[in-house]
Amino acid sequence: MQNYDVAIVGAGIIGLTAALALQNSDLKVVVIDSEPANKPLSAEPELRVSAINLASQAVFTNLGAWQHIENQRLQAYQHMHVWEQDSFAKIAFSATDIHRSHLGSIIENQAIRLGLLQQLNTVSNVDLMDSAKIANIAMGQSESFISLENGHHLSSKLVVGADGANSLVRKVAKLPLTFWDYDHIAIVATIESELEHKSVARQVFTPDGPLAFLPLYEKNLCSIVWSQQSEAAESLLKLDDKAFNNALSAASDMRLGQVKLKSMRASYPLKMRYCRQWVTDRIVLIGDAAHTIHPLAGQGANLGIADATALAQVLVELNEQNKDIGLTKNLRAFERWRKSEALQMIAVMEGFKRLFSGANPLKKLIRDVGLTATNQLSPLKNDIIKHAVGIDGNLPKLAKKVPV
Repeated sequence: MQNYDVAIVGAGIIGLTAALALQNSDLKVVVIDSEPANKPLSAEPELRVSAINLASQAVFTNLGAWQHIENQRLQAYQHMHVWEQDSFAKIAFSATDIHRSHLGSIIENQAIRLGLLQQLNTVSNVDLMDSAKIANIAMGQSESFISLENGHHLSSKLVVGADGANSLVRKVAKLPLTFWDYDHIAIVATIESELEHKSVARQVFTPDGPLAFLPLYEKNLCSIVWSQQSEAAESLLKLDDKAFNNALSAASDMRLGQVKLKSMRASYPLKMRYCRQWVTDRIVLIGDAAHTIHPLAGQGANLGIADATALAQVLVELNEQNKDIGLTKNLRAFERWRKSEALQMIAVMEGFKRLFSGANPLKKLIRDVGLTATNQLSPLKNDIIKHAVGIDGNLPKLAKKVPV
């Protein structure tokens, strides 16, 4: 039996961030994942990418991981252009408006993981158990017990569920989940564009859902996230590559000229999930295990990174006060803090999705006037972008020294 203070289930971006945020503390930590950790980057861009905002970059910098992530593949973006198809509605954001060099960076998820793992190799109080599938989790009065299929057993004062939307930890704890189907399917792919992306993130709202072009590390490469109503998405997925390229070019109003697929197409259904209780004795949830949101603003990863660093901050404080880090009553402050932030984001995403759905003329006029007016009101527009990039808001300490 190996004994730990904190057992983090999930070695994705969120779990590794939580582990690194506990480095140099007096807490003994283990990270458990069923998959091999050090899968190398493929020669071609990975399909799953994240828009890492300035607050998350600050977290990675303060954890000592950003230098390793920078050595992978990334693309900083200085501008963001948003518009509605077949409309005069548009809004543009620029890093110079908030006196920053960039608004964020588009990074492949595996590149972030590799950078975090490289930093984890320098940490003495965190163990990594990858390729280790959990057979059972049992909760005792003062600790939890985890049995692995390879025969290993360990105990911890607290189990952290950072194991994604289909969280095993959440199921074991029987924490209640609210969810609804967005009736959207996200199509993701890497595309090559006729025109250079010029470090601009672009998003167009179509009648069936938003389409995002996220600039990658080569000037004519972008990652797309095309969220469409399920029926429309299924039709697009049935198209051959040439027909899909034409549909994609038309949907983007040819802002990048003719575009073409450089990868296979992948898809996944979009669901809102919100765990009504994130904490019970010996267990706490963070990231997608606690909440999933619509990807139209690209804030899912940033929300989870903030969860991870907020939890670590609270755990260190509790440990320094000689309080039990696994008791529900001691973790309520964390739960209130992060549930509030998640609820706000869920509400905003749902509002945007509903506002920009459909082609009702009155609704379309409201969108056109509202988006254009916001674009002309610099203080309001700057407040929106400051919150999105993580300059404003109730942030963990590790996220507050944002880069300039």
